[in-house]
Amino acid sequence: MRKFIAILALGCILTGLSACDTLKEAASTLNTGVSTTPSLTNSEVISGLKEALTVGIQNSVNLTSVTDGFLKNAEIRLPFPEDALKVKEKAIDWGLGSQVEKFETTLNHAAEEATKEAFPIFRDAILNMSISDGFAILNGGDGAATKFLKDNTTAKLVEAFSPKVKDAISKVKLTEYWNPIITKYNSAMSLTGGQKINPDLDKYVTEKAISGLFLMVEKEENKIRKDPAARVSELLSKVFGSIK
Repeated sequence: MRKFIAILALGCILTGLSACDTLKEAASTLNTGVSTTPSLTNSEVISGLKEALTVGIQNSVNLTSVTDGFLKNAEIRLPFPEDALKVKEKAIDWGLGSQVEKFETTLNHAAEEATKEAFPIFRDAILNMSISDGFAILNGGDGAATKFLKDNTTAKLVEAFSPKVKDAISKVKLTEYWNPIITKYNSAMSLTGGQKINPDLDKYVTEKAISGLFLMVEKEENKIRKDPAARVSELLSKVFGSIK
C-alpha cells in the first residue's frame, strides 16, 4: 500500500490537481473494495416517486373498481353496517337471510362503482408533490406515500364519492333490500320500546370504499418498496434500490 501511495503522490505532481482527485477516488475504491454509487438527484427522486404512486394507484383502482372487486376481497369487503348489527340478527331470525345477503352484496357493488372516481383525484395530488414531500416519502418507510395521499386527497375523495355512491346505491337497488329489513326492525322497536336505527348508507359506503381503497394503495406501495420485481422501470429500481 505504501508503494501505491507513493505512486499516487507522483501522479498528482505530474498530472495536476484534477487528475489527483481522480486518483484519490481510485485509491479510496481500492482501499475499501466498494465502488461509489452515484447519488440520486432531486428530479430522479420526485419522478421515481410519482411513477411509483401512479403505478400503485392505477393497480389499486383497477382491482377495486371491477365487479366483485370489494365483494370477493376479504380484506376490504363491506360488511353489514356495524351500527345495525342488531338489525341483521333480527332479520335473520325473521327469515330474511336472503335479503341480508343481497343487501351486503349490493353494498359492495356500490363501493366498486364509487372507486372509479379515485384515479384523477390521486393523480392531481401526485402532480403537486414537492421535493420535501418526495424525500419524506422516500425515507418514511412503509405506508409513507399512502399517508401523503390520505392527507391530500381524503376530503376530495369524500366529495367525489358521495354523489357517485348515491347513484350507485340507486343503480344496484340497495334500498330495495335495505328498506324491508329496516322497516320491519323499526316496527318491532316501536312495539317493544327499543331504539330505532336508520344509519346513513351513503356515508357508510363512502367511508368504507375510501378506507378499502387506501388499504390496497398501501399494499401496492409496500410491494414496490420491498420487491425488486415490482419495480417496473429502471427509474423505480434506481430510486427504491437506494433505500437501505
